[in-house]
Amino acid sequence: ISMFFLTLLLFLALFPGAFDCCTKISDEIPKGILQRVERFEIQKADGLCHLEAIILYIKGRKFCVSPQIKKVKRWMKKNKHKIPRKKPHGRKQRRTKIIRKKEKKL
Repeated sequence: ISMFFLTLLLFLALFPGAFDCCTKISDEIPKGILQRVERFEIQKADGLCHLEAIILYIKGRKFCVSPQIKKVKRWMKKNKHKIPRKKPHGRKQRRTKIIRKKEKKL
């Protein structure tokens, strides 16, 4: 039994997002849902997640919907700003500021 738990802990340590995958998706979406979405993510069918899905976050809850829904596709094009972005590295920001200052002096 201890070998099972050790293997489980190792799996969780190596793949922390393994249980965050959508396992079921909805092919329909109620009208008011898209208006309340705070952010969304695109789940690809590779790696640990074996299902393509759009994950919609509303008030801390997540809803998994099919990426083939036309209403969702149109909404995503209009709301690209709701995709979580990685913050740029601090050094790159500092370098661009220095370059801009030098350009102003010339």
